[in-house]
This record gives sequence, structure tokens and C-alpha cells, in this order.
Amino acid sequence: MLNFQRAQAKTLRERLDEPVRWLNIIAGPRRIGKTTLVRAVLGEHFAERCLYASVGQQSEARSISSALDAADYVATHATEVPTEIKADAGWLIRQWKRGRHLAERSSDPFVLAIDEVQKVPRWSETVKALWDEDRANGLAMHVVLLGSSPLLVQRGLTESLMGRFELIRLGHWTYPEMHTAFALSLDEYLYFGGYPEPVKEGIYRNEARWRSFVIDGLIEPSIELDIFDLERVDRRPLLKQLFWLACEYSGQILALDNMARNLREKNEDQEGHTGTVAKYLDMLGKAGLVAGLQKYSGSMLRQRTSPPKLLAQNNALMAVASGYDFAAAKADRSFWGRLVENAVGAHLYNSGDPGLLTYWRKGKLEVDYVLSRGQRLTAIEVKSGNRARSMPGLHAFAATYPGCQRLVVGENGIPLVEFLSQPTEYWLSPR
Repeated sequence: MLNFQRAQAKTLRERLDEPVRWLNIIAGPRRIGKTTLVRAVLGEHFAERCLYASVGQQSEARSISSALDAADYVATHATEVPTEIKADAGWLIRQWKRGRHLAERSSDPFVLAIDEVQKVPRWSETVKALWDEDRANGLAMHVVLLGSSPLLVQRGLTESLMGRFELIRLGHWTYPEMHTAFALSLDEYLYFGGYPEPVKEGIYRNEARWRSFVIDGLIEPSIELDIFDLERVDRRPLLKQLFWLACEYSGQILALDNMARNLREKNEDQEGHTGTVAKYLDMLGKAGLVAGLQKYSGSMLRQRTSPPKLLAQNNALMAVASGYDFAAAKADRSFWGRLVENAVGAHLYNSGDPGLLTYWRKGKLEVDYVLSRGQRLTAIEVKSGNRARSMPGLHAFAATYPGCQRLVVGENGIPLVEFLSQPTEYWLSPR
């Protein structure tokens, strides 16, 4: 594990070695290693020419002195006690000016890193003004901004900072990453999922402790801090109920009005409630928790009005919601088959553009997942031991869309390990 780094670390190093052109955005769900990755790259390659500040800790920026090697830096700053400093635009400007001062004294390009920047009110407008001023002055200072993925993107990158950034996405950890870093087996990955921290620390070996960690250390902060603090949510208990419902029924197609009916309180207007459920499901998807896949129809209008197929973006969420322990989950072949199918969907969702992923259904005929972009179309059926051998849905889809590529994952098809080892883009290309 000590020598393992995700592929995005190499991408970041390469960009920071280039001339300063754009802001570098590191975005992804909570607790998947964004901070660890950036600190490691800075400590190993830019120790004497960087400044790091965290909005989450509300601490003043700190430079990495030559007296600290990478390991000392990470250990020291991972445990430092935060000071009570208000993380507002003024705080952000102070860190930026400190970075400028050090960059002007450096003979090599300098790096300023701001963690959890989305928590600064109106952060994108402040960053735009500071960045444009640096470009006008020709300052050789790279800027790295870290934050929760789509919530960060929708809160400024697509408006104030359009054309000024490059995005490095960090998704949930893949099976090859978890296996290489922690020797996690395939079956363990299917149940314990792609959260590195509880596996690295060995917490997953005590399943009761692992479940508490996932709920209290991952799920609750993702909802309380990454949704409630950044979005207007008038009915917070409803959003939490929707999260658990979506995890419990992950892999299944549920109409929004059906979900609304199950979550509706007495005498509540269902039509308005359905809209709220749709909005909250979208928030949960953007926070890296559960998504609602749309139905592929060839028509964007019909696609957007279809009932969603629920998808836990990390199998750990589905396992915790099930109430099963590891042994019981493996013993229930029907549930284990759902874990396999969900792992395939989550892998496709996390390792590529989520907008490429849909499902297909016509009457009783279904295809588990469909990838589409332009003229490229791939239909994917997941088969485990409990699934029937015939695939009428896949055949019906191919008859409707003759140019599609058909893939079977699992029994008598592409081995699951092989499928989980390649990104979405690979499976969209002709095989």
C-alpha cells in the first residue's frame, strides 16, 4: 500500500510540471482520497514550492519546508489541530496572496492548493478575479482546487470559471485499485465496496464496526455536509429516507410516483411530492451516493420521463442497507447476484461519463445497462449463478437497434474481474 498511487496522481504531476495554463480541479465523492492524493504529489515533487490550505479544517495555509520529507508532511498535517478562522472570501484571498508572495520568490513554478473550496461562499467569483489578475501579471503559480465533485462543478465551474480549468475526476475505487493496494478479494470488493479507508485500517474485519464507520463516517457526512450545507433541502428526513430506500432497491426500476407513495406522509400532495423525490434523488447522485439511471429510448424527451433504475455508486452502501453480514450475503444467491449487477453498473458509472449510462426495458424485456454516445451503442447483460441462461432482453434490444454491440458479463461471458479492470470507454468501443 505504501507505494500505491492512483493513476490520477500521475496526471496531476504532469500538469503541474507544465507551464501554468489553467486551474486544476480535483473533484470526487467524500472519503475517496482526494486530499491524500494531492498532499502526496505535493510532498514528493513540490515540497519546497507549494502552499496548502483546507477550508474544512479552517486553518491558515502552510508551506512544506525543506526540513520535512513527504511522509513527515502528510503525518504532521493530517493530525494538526485546526484553528477557528472563518472560511470566507477574505480567508481565500489571504491564502492566495500568501501563495503569490512565495511564488514571486521562487525560481520555479509554485503550487497553491485549496481543499474543500466549495465551502467558501461565492468562491468561484473570488477565484475568477484572482486567477485573471495572475494571468494578466504572468505569475507562474499553479492553483489546485479540491471539492465534492458535481456539487463543486455546478457551483461555479460551469459559469464563472468556464474555460479556465482542467478537471481531474476521482471516483470510487475500482476493484483493481482495492486489490492492488489492500489485497482485497473480488468477493470482499463486491460486499465491502470501494471505500479505501476502512479497508486500509482493517476496520472491515470487524463487520459491526465497519457498518458503523460507513454510516457515521461516510453516509452521514456526505448527506449533512455535502448536501445539506450546500443545497436547500426543506425536508431533510425525506431525503434520508429516500437514500435508504434507493440503497435497499438498488438495481431495480422504481417509478418516481411509486417512491413518492412509499415515502409520502398522510394527506400529502403526491404530485408535488413526486417532484421533490426526483430533485432529492438528483442531489444524492451528485453527492456520489445513489443515482437514478434513465431509460434508453433514442429520444432524450422520453428518456427523461422514464422511471429511474436505482444504482448505489458504491457496493458498500447497498451492503449496509441490506442488513446482511458478509457470510449471509454470499449465502443468499439472489442478493449476491444483485451485488454483482450493481458492481458492474457502479463501475460503468464511476469510471466514465455518467451521462453515457442508461438501461433499457420494453414490457417484460430488459437490458441491465446501455452505453451510448453518438452512433456507438453497447448493450450489457450481467449474469450470475442465479440468473436464467436465456437473454431475451438482449436479443430484443439488438433487434430494435441492429448496430449495437452486445456484451455478456459473468457466466459464459466476459469474466467479472476482466470487466471491472477496464474503464467505461473501453466497453463503448467495438470489441
